[in-house]
Amino acid sequence: MKKIILTISILTGIAGTAVSQERPDPAVPQGENLQVPEGWEFRLDSPDENISLGADPDKADIYFVNMTPGWHVTTGPRAIFYHPANLENGNYSIHTALHLFDPKGRNREGYGLFFGGQDLQGADVEYLYFLIRNTGDFLVKARMGEETETIQGWTASELINRYDENTESSVLNTLGVDVTDGIMSFFINGTKVSALEVGNWGTDGIFGLRVNHNVNLHVEDLGTGLE
Repeated sequence: MKKIILTISILTGIAGTAVSQERPDPAVPQGENLQVPEGWEFRLDSPDENISLGADPDKADIYFVNMTPGWHVTTGPRAIFYHPANLENGNYSIHTALHLFDPKGRNREGYGLFFGGQDLQGADVEYLYFLIRNTGDFLVKARMGEETETIQGWTASELINRYDENTESSVLNTLGVDVTDGIMSFFINGTKVSALEVGNWGTDGIFGLRVNHNVNLHVEDLGTGLE
């Protein structure tokens, strides 16, 4: 694995505090297990200073912790989560493995990967995202500042494993994105479901997770390559 060393702020927001971090490894907690992972950052779709992120599921609006292997996140509002060392340019591929817990009837809330992230804490934020939802559909979309644009609308796929009344605990789906020679290819559980031209979309930048409203996920893996 290529090592990228960056100096970044700790997610928990201690002013003036910085740590040196490598690309995160799902098998090695960033800090303590069951605590907010050090070095990670997040951004809400709609900034709100009253929204808290923390390791206490009873008090935090967004619960986000190391839970080896990987991380656990339960959202209130929609947000992206990322480590600045997860940076890819040119031709590359990324993947994640996501366990969805009981959506409690909120089957239309999407979750998945984002990539090509630029200015992620600024007014000119840009990224592309690839989501699935428990209705059995996937989506490819772009964010540019406050605007979004649909690249491929919600599309049904029988490849998506869905949480239902027979699910004992959670349901696992793997997602992958490959960017090669001007083509973006999208994979669900190891099978390509779409291939789109990059065109004018920016694919260089940070990758991470995008999770919509009130979604309970365990992120078993997040990294480069296709699984």
